[in-house]
Amino acid sequence: MQPIGKFLVVLGVLIAVVGLVIWLAGPRLDWFGRLPGDVRVERPGFKVFAPFTTMLLLSLLLSLVLWVIRRFFG
Repeated sequence: MQPIGKFLVVLGVLIAVVGLVIWLAGPRLDWFGRLPGDVRVERPGFKVFAPFTTMLLLSLLLSLVLWVIRRFFG
């Protein structure tokens, strides 16, 4: 059970750090979700938003973070 506890503590600290960064840098991150490649269609009575580029960027960032965690804590 110790590895699970260690992982949960690291995950909790990571979530807190990400939340703090978003909270403090929120106004400077207004471009996030409006990247080239994010599809936004707005018509009367109809809205579609598909953040393809944002999802790709988040996936790459999360993959890097998880790789670092596995590398140093695994």
